[in-house]
Amino acid sequence: MKPQLYHHNLPFALEAGDTLPAITIAYNTWGKLNHQKDNVIWVCHALTANSNVADWWKGMIGPGLAFDTDHYFVICANILGSAYGTTGPIDIDPVTKQPYYHQFPLITIRDMVNAHELLRKHLGIDKIFLLAGGSMGGYQVLEWTLMQPQLIERQFLIATSARETPWGIAIHTAQRLAIEADNTWQKRDRGAGAKGLAAARAIGMITYRSYDSFMATQSEPGNEKLDDFKASSYIKYQGDKLTRRFNAFSYYILSKALDTHNIARSRSVSVETVLQSIKQPTLVMGITSDLLCPVDEQKLIAQNFSCSSYLEFDSRYGHDGFLVETAIISAHLKEWLQLIETDDQFVTRKG
Repeated sequence: MKPQLYHHNLPFALEAGDTLPAITIAYNTWGKLNHQKDNVIWVCHALTANSNVADWWKGMIGPGLAFDTDHYFVICANILGSAYGTTGPIDIDPVTKQPYYHQFPLITIRDMVNAHELLRKHLGIDKIFLLAGGSMGGYQVLEWTLMQPQLIERQFLIATSARETPWGIAIHTAQRLAIEADNTWQKRDRGAGAKGLAAARAIGMITYRSYDSFMATQSEPGNEKLDDFKASSYIKYQGDKLTRRFNAFSYYILSKALDTHNIARSRSVSVETVLQSIKQPTLVMGITSDLLCPVDEQKLIAQNFSCSSYLEFDSRYGHDGFLVETAIISAHLKEWLQLIETDDQFVTRKG
């Protein structure tokens, strides 16, 4: 599904102080915007995903599903710094007429949200019925709700956190070290750092899945093997696979953006106090086997919201369960959306 493009031909100021001369935003939509313009579901995507929700979140979008395209106008925009149409490191700098590459500036989650805001205004959307995101997408949801509280009516958060943890920052640093160790990384070429990117993705896969997942799918059938183990082949394959659709520059800059995530930054209060300021009805979901973003992070969010439902479920897929277990997720989200139309009382529960 080819994305639509919105060109913002004015300077775009970044939180860290730099400015991009102009930006392009790639986005996809499904369904129809109703006359009242009050049926918008905006999905925020994670690290290496794109704006085609129907491709990477199968089972969530379509007639009769949680993001019911017979009733809702669903939109997803590719994030700033990515590799799928929105301005990123391999794009041309209008000033130098050369690709940005290593000169692409530091961006934050708030910068991504500000880019979403430009697109929202361009499309004439004044209310978002549901703002949804998992993992890094959840980071955007929280920041957007805090930045534009009158815009967002409901939130759906899964496998996410209110700030990047030391655990997450350490993982991202190890991934960037892998990219930096690639002797092609300093080249001004879109293929630079590809082997490092593959290694970074391999590191990531260990945190995206779980012990049970690897035991179930990568165990050896016998006891005699000395080399070429299935688990080795699997993470090598996953690393190489990413290099065919992504680039090291975007991965590097987006991992830095992940590290910046902290909803309390520049708000002069604690994370808990910031969360308590969010009044929108919210469904928060956690995955018990999530190594990257453990359920304690989702519990912190739900416990500090004044109007939230919390649900966690088991999955052998770990963090990636938010992408894989769509039958469970879609069913609970549909049920919750129906519930909040008739009942404003929410309870914390475990499922």
